Amino acid sequence: METSFALTGKGYVIVAADTTAARSIVKMKVDEDKIKELGTHLLMAYSGEPGDTVQFAEYVERNIRLYQIRNLYPLRPPAAASWIRRSLAQSLRSRSPYSVNLLLGGYDKSEEKPNLYWIDYLGSVVEVPFAAHGYGSYFALSLLDRYHDPEAPLEEGLATLRRCIDEVAKRLVVSPNNYKVKVVDKDGVREVEI
Repeated sequence: METSFALTGKGYVIVAADTTAARSIVKMKVDEDKIKELGTHLLMAYSGEPGDTVQFAEYVERNIRLYQIRNLYPLRPPAAASWIRRSLAQSLRSRSPYSVNLLLGGYDKSEEKPNLYWIDYLGSVVEVPFAAHGYGSYFALSLLDRYHDPEAPLEEGLATLRRCIDEVAKRLVVSPNNYKVKVVDKDGVREVEI
């Protein structure tokens, strides 16, 4: 019953993911961090099959770090999204495809703008102003469509995210209790309380 949300605003991207690790009807952990920091200005929320998600997230993290070591500069968010899409598409055509859905958020320092990408397990990628994955997306996308403002300050973006979390808690039968929320902007990645 995984849920993740992300939205952009004036100079920032907010990414939130539930902290529950479950398999079938068993809740195994309630403090799982499903948002991987890929760089100083890049983060990725992941959901899907438990083994695939952690393995693919670590694979992406290590390869993006390797790129930075080899080239002495980090990948920008559009390039990272393209590389991740290609990796998922290649795994899809192998004997062991990854079953992961991703929200990739970053701040492009060269263009001074936030980027958010919705990526699914089939290797589809699209740049979006807001996104969601999981069962919570059925309730959150309509709220994000109504309340999202691309010029909103951070406090307003967090209020919109709070609306989504409250709606999922109210309407989803097996809603997650806790969420981890991270923001990426010109100053880098940081965790915020909501």
